[in-house]
Amino acid sequence: MTSLPWIEPNELWFPPAEEALEDPDGLLAVGGDLSADRLLLAYQNGIFPWFSDDQPILWWSPNPRCVLIPGEIHVSRSLRRTLNQQKFQITADRCFSRVIRLCAAVRAEGTWITDEMVEAYTQLHRIGVAHSIEAWNQDGELVGGMYGVALGQCFFGESMFSLETNASKALMVHLANQLRTWGYQIMDCQVESSHLLTMGARNIPRAEFLSILKTYVDREPDHREWTITWQWSGPEA
Repeated sequence: MTSLPWIEPNELWFPPAEEALEDPDGLLAVGGDLSADRLLLAYQNGIFPWFSDDQPILWWSPNPRCVLIPGEIHVSRSLRRTLNQQKFQITADRCFSRVIRLCAAVRAEGTWITDEMVEAYTQLHRIGVAHSIEAWNQDGELVGGMYGVALGQCFFGESMFSLETNASKALMVHLANQLRTWGYQIMDCQVESSHLLTMGARNIPRAEFLSILKTYVDREPDHREWTITWQWSGPEA
């Protein structure tokens, strides 16, 4: 493997995302810390942390980048039936700590959401940058969730979980439409999955992603409070 830049904890910088490796795709730098200032700098430049407990902090910027344009969310016929039945109530910032820990717990094969990551993103939540979105069933049980980072008119999805069929998909529909009404331009999904692609996500070149960030990451969205007010109203919603 080509040698990677090492970032000292007292140094607040990143190499340009364009210098990331092709193999493994997107690996950019090693080291640093998970301070709020460093995480904000990372997201502003199309970079995110992803590492295991037995690794140093690794920083990534893959190419291509999987994104979802809020107005392009796809609702399948089966998901439409679920939404019509109003099986789930979708909220925001109701229980960030539970959501991030459930995102870690449901991954039986192991998780990159270490205790260090939980604390770092909880701190971002305390300062109003990281947010959780929750799906509750008709019995009032938390059955789906997602957390991510909001900067300007860009939302960076980090992880999600689902304990009931279509809970996370219903959450995605509400979130994407809410972001659209707030003026958000992009929802970063980092790397593709079949789940995301069926919802309307697509891959774009990293250069295009970075250009979008440059334009919109500092623009104020049209909202103050993270409250999900958008509601499904039928097939044409």
